[in-house]
Amino acid sequence: QVQLVESGGALVQPGGSLRLACAAFGLTFTDYSMSWYRQAPGKERELVATIETFTHRTIYADSVKGRFAIGRDDVESTAYLQLNSVEPQDTAMYYCHARSSRGAVYWGQGTQVTVSP
Repeated sequence: QVQLVESGGALVQPGGSLRLACAAFGLTFTDYSMSWYRQAPGKERELVATIETFTHRTIYADSVKGRFAIGRDDVESTAYLQLNSVEPQDTAMYYCHARSSRGAVYWGQGTQVTVSP
């Protein structure tokens, strides 16, 4: 059974930093590109960042470029999202997403990030 388990969400002050982790179970991690999405209350879920398999090429939403960094540890089957210089607009539920080249897609349950003084 495939599971993506997120962790690291918390309450953080504006300008602070946070690191999210997504541990993957039950899949061949190196077959999957990993992404982080987020969804704020009343808004649609949006793509935050992606790191591709093999090349480890990264893609970022304009709103987080220069502030967030996505990474992956293929030995530990874990993806990460480093959030720096966070802003209140970054408040959202953050979801881990895995997609294989064959079209298999999995989602995690989410971890809450709240940015507030």
